[in-house]
Amino acid sequence: MNYEASTHLSDTKFKRLVGIERRVFNEMLACLEQAQAAVHQRGGRKLKISMPNLLMATLQYFKEYRTYEQIAADFGIHENTLIRKSHWIEDTLSKQGFAIATQTPTKDDIAIVDVSEVRVNRPKKTKH
Repeated sequence: MNYEASTHLSDTKFKRLVGIERRVFNEMLACLEQAQAAVHQRGGRKLKISMPNLLMATLQYFKEYRTYEQIAADFGIHENTLIRKSHWIEDTLSKQGFAIATQTPTKDDIAIVDVSEVRVNRPKKTKH
């Protein structure tokens, strides 16, 4: 879902779909727009995607863990652009005190690891 489509959602539904409150989203957006203005103070190429949509795409990646390829196709940009800009967003927001990608496990967290063995047929090595 792009940013324009999310503007009509209630605050509760916005948080369910995006993973953060609209107020926090707007704070993140303000930090990113300020950082983008500082980076492009001397000029440079304009983004092909708006900053709200770029933030929305990044948050979708962290919430849903779909591939960058799928999210980039939804937003009409190249996968490499999304990867590069998502990393920039994560770095910029972490410097401003936001933590969007990491959660520290607590003592009550449970991890389930699948360690079942699967037989793999491999070709025999031939001597040359």
